[in-house]
Amino acid sequence: MSAPDPAPQKTGGEPTVERLSAPQKALRQLGLTRDIDLALHLPLRYEDETRITRLADAHAGDAVQFEGAVTHQEVAVRGRRQLLVMVNDGSATCLLRFFHFYPTQLKQMAVGVRLRVRGELRGDARSGSLTMMHPVVRAAGGDLPAALTPVYPSTAALPQAYLRKVVAAGLARADLSETIAPECLSLIPALRSCSLKDALSFLHHPAPGQSALALEDRSHPAWQRLKAEELLAQQLSQLAARRERAQLQAPLLTARPGGLPDQLLAALPFALTGAQRRAADEIARDLGLPRPMQRLLQGDVGAGKTVVAALAAAIAIDAGWQCALMAPTEILAEQHFSKLAEWLEPLLAPLGKRVVWLTGSQKKRERAAQLAAIESGEAALAVGTHAVIGEQVRFARLGLAVIDEQHRFGVQQRLELRHKLSEQEREPHFLMMSATPIPRTLAMSYYADLDVSTIDELPPGRTPVVTKLVHEQRRGEVIARVHDWAEAGRQIYWVCPLIEESDSEDEAMQALRNATQAHADLAAALPGRDVGLVHSRLPAAEKKTVMARFAAGELPVLVATTVIEVGVDVPNASVMVIEHADRFGLAQLHQLRGRVGRGATASACVLLYGAADGPPLGPAARERLKAMRETHDGFEIARRDLAIRGPGEFLGARQSGAALLRFADLAEGDPILAWARRAAPVMLDRHPNLARRHVQRWLGGRAEYLKA
Repeated sequence: MSAPDPAPQKTGGEPTVERLSAPQKALRQLGLTRDIDLALHLPLRYEDETRITRLADAHAGDAVQFEGAVTHQEVAVRGRRQLLVMVNDGSATCLLRFFHFYPTQLKQMAVGVRLRVRGELRGDARSGSLTMMHPVVRAAGGDLPAALTPVYPSTAALPQAYLRKVVAAGLARADLSETIAPECLSLIPALRSCSLKDALSFLHHPAPGQSALALEDRSHPAWQRLKAEELLAQQLSQLAARRERAQLQAPLLTARPGGLPDQLLAALPFALTGAQRRAADEIARDLGLPRPMQRLLQGDVGAGKTVVAALAAAIAIDAGWQCALMAPTEILAEQHFSKLAEWLEPLLAPLGKRVVWLTGSQKKRERAAQLAAIESGEAALAVGTHAVIGEQVRFARLGLAVIDEQHRFGVQQRLELRHKLSEQEREPHFLMMSATPIPRTLAMSYYADLDVSTIDELPPGRTPVVTKLVHEQRRGEVIARVHDWAEAGRQIYWVCPLIEESDSEDEAMQALRNATQAHADLAAALPGRDVGLVHSRLPAAEKKTVMARFAAGELPVLVATTVIEVGVDVPNASVMVIEHADRFGLAQLHQLRGRVGRGATASACVLLYGAADGPPLGPAARERLKAMRETHDGFEIARRDLAIRGPGEFLGARQSGAALLRFADLAEGDPILAWARRAAPVMLDRHPNLARRHVQRWLGGRAEYLKA
């Protein structure tokens, strides 16, 4: 069977409509549109259907296949409706239990019918209590497969049998000729022993006798070949993007002695740390070059990235150009606007320039005034949300674009920003900021096309935050402590993962307390005091009012969703309580903890976890909470987050949602990543055609994402 092709188009000048079956649509949703995509769609795991096991010889936890006769069948209602089928293989019996079943299955598993059953065993054969939940069942007899059966990543619309056929057809048709130059392969001799074609054939159709475990742990040479090919494609794409950008023209942004940057430094009420000065110098050097800067400024929560960005903006403005700063939320954008206006406006006013503010919620007249200021050049700096790249925005002379918390923007938004800002004669310089530090191996791979500046020290005066883990069963005690803290004049954040009751049928999600309920509980515990509530569905004006009251000290407690994760700076807030902390990501928890400890008061972060009558925490959740308790170092947090989640989840497609690396695990000191970094310039310089074919094979249209 061949991979499904799009339906033929109509002729005769009529509009063409592509008619796709449900499986064809599902293939497209999985990104399986080319033969090479199908060939590279590798099994998640393998099932061993090559042998029949006697039940008496099996153990609980084993995934086994056995044959036997049905001795009993009934549809029982024990809490919920279920189909129960007893099967005897001559050595022992096993109860098959189905919570979801169809009338046809009653006939398929009628008493007396012999079945071949495969699934995970529970219980003990000696006590006669073996069971299987929703096993795979077919009629007994017939030849056994000669090799392991692949199980592919799929969707409900793609049965495994169908997917196996189309993948096999794609593998047979795909061009798998060598695209890595011989001198590059010779850098790691092990790669020469297994070609791409051999590796894919082996992994799709493992030879008889192979261990499923050895294949699934990705240590086999075939996996190493795929990892090398994938990392090389990524390095080639990013090196090509860097070289392409080096050919573009950008404005030379250099400040005059005694100009705006020097004036700003003199006016600041604090001195820069050594790390801030180093990062500012690196950015200033880039801005003074005729090629566009593409730099990532990373630093832990509260490290002082905004003032470094302000110095970069001052350089651009002093050179006669405009600057744009884009942030993912109105709260964060407004925080930036307030700080930047406070620092820069006194210096800009004598020049007839100002800082403007753009968001989607502005009234028409106010927005028109800001747009006019941007187009005329009166606005030296425009700060806002994604409204900064709206269709109506026209910059007179944009020289620098700053994107804060850049990982929170989708790839498409960042590409739109690049394209919009590149319509002018010269490419603007780009500075991206992130409070989620990037582990070294990711900086070498996902961010290989960027220069990275790191602020690795905190400003003086930051107080350490004590982190406590408290089970949900003690929630009442925490609420009582909130009362005591509020009485003592301290301010408290109380963060919840949901806004209101979830409609999800997932029992774990239903168990989550929502922000509305938490607000009611805390209001009851603090009679006579106002308790604030902020979440993403609140109108912008209302959010702004509540945040302003909290910042002014009028509200002792602010109940919020993660809308306060970044950008909120209230020095008097010294306590952070996070409900259902086990449901948050590690980087998110660290960001939230960073909202406190900004003043002179000793600060605390309380992580409420688990459910009063729920299941125990999973291993990943336990590791996240352990990391929060053991370290405050954002770089160590990022390293552990990568170890827990892997690069695909840690970054997505450079935060787009579709992982660009599917096979490489980016372990620290990985020799294959080092090889790919050495091989990429050799391929581009000596074998450009092979390099182009290699990138197209592995990345296709996704190569564009690496330019974002």
